[in-house]
Formats: sequence, structure tokens, C-alpha cells
Amino acid sequence: MSKGELTRQMILAKAAPIFNQRGYAGCSLQEILDATGLEKGGLYRHFANKEELAVESFRYALTNTVKIRTENLDHIRGAVARLRYIVQRFVDVRSAIPGGCPLMNTAIDADDGNPVLREMARKGMSDWRAGLCGIVEEGMRSGEIRATTEPRRIANTIIATLEGALMISRLEGNKCALEDAQATLEGVLKEIESD
Repeated sequence: MSKGELTRQMILAKAAPIFNQRGYAGCSLQEILDATGLEKGGLYRHFANKEELAVESFRYALTNTVKIRTENLDHIRGAVARLRYIVQRFVDVRSAIPGGCPLMNTAIDADDGNPVLREMARKGMSDWRAGLCGIVEEGMRSGEIRATTEPRRIANTIIATLEGALMISRLEGNKCALEDAQATLEGVLKEIESD
């Protein structure tokens, strides 16, 4: 990796938590400069403006969070076991970036504001849903999951339950809501399993 690419990665590693915790509007350029130790010119050598830095920071945060939460997923056999693993990892493994789930944070922050970040969050959600739907469809093809199951409904239920529970858990400072969500989702997964 070139020196310029290393510097760019360092900037993203330092900026991503700030954007994730404060949001686009709440994050000042000075905070980024202080965190990276760079001057404005050094920062703008790698990113055209604050919006580009925010977009790339979101991409960095989401990629790292997805990676840590899906680690070893390919080694899990069976669609229902893979869905359980995804739920368990979400409950047990904190976001790779301080500040909670970058997808939820950016979706809320950009809802009425930055259309570029809003679209990135929408795509992130769409990709997550598509991945879950793919696992459900795989289970339906193998006969492990009931043929009458609606993959989109299951995916949306998993995402909404986990993200909502994460918000409650962060507000309350404990994992109770996440553990309740896991128990509820276990019931959903048992419902869709073939007999």
C-alpha cells in the first residue's frame, strides 16, 4: 500500500467514529483535523470536501462492521443456522466503529438532510436485506425452510428487530433488549423451519 493510501486509510479510521457518533452536521472539520493530526491541505489532498469524507467514512464503517458481524458465516451449514448466527453476532459483537451501528446512525442522521448519505444508507439496508433474503431462499430450495415463507418479510423482521433492540440497549446501557430480540427472533426462525 502506498504512503498516500496509508494516510487515506488512517484518515478514515479516525474520521469514521466521529461521523458515526456525531452525524454529518454535528461533525466539525476541526474535530477531524485534531483526530488525524493533519492540516486542512493534507486532508483535502485525499478528500475533495467534507461530504466525500463522510461518504467514504460511512463506507469504511459499514464495511468493517459487516465484516466483524459476519466473520466465519461461510463455515456455518444450513440456512436457519446461518440466520441464527447472524442474530447472535449482532447481539454479541459490538460495532467495529465506536458509536453503534453506522447503518442505523447514518439512516437517521441523513433522513432529512444529506441525500448522498441517505442513498448510501438505503443501499446498505438493501444489501443487508438481500443477503438475508438469499439465505432464506437457499433454505427454501433445500427444504430446510417452509416453502410458504416470505423472504422479504423475514429479512425485514430480523433487521427491524435487531436495530430497534440495539437502539433500546444503547439508551438503557445494557443488553437486555438485544437478548429479548434474540429470543423473539429464535421463535420466528422456529416458525419458518420445515417439520
